Amino acid sequence: MPTLTKNAVEKVLGPVDDNLVAELVLTEATEHELLEAHTWMTNDEALVNEFRPLPSGRMGELVRILDALEGPDPDEL
Repeated sequence: MPTLTKNAVEKVLGPVDDNLVAELVLTEATEHELLEAHTWMTNDEALVNEFRPLPSGRMGELVRILDALEGPDPDEL
């Protein structure tokens, strides 16, 4: 399976800086894994309701990276 490219990252996330692209590419994840991680970040309740397993491995790492971009949850401050 091919790993991520800048074009694939921007296809999923929109325009992002090169440092983020590099960090995501280093995970050796696929575009499909990035898309699923992004889906977890934007709509985790729906995926839990579908009984999808929580992200782990490369996809878990992608979720961690994407979560760090969003910053802290205002409810947790």
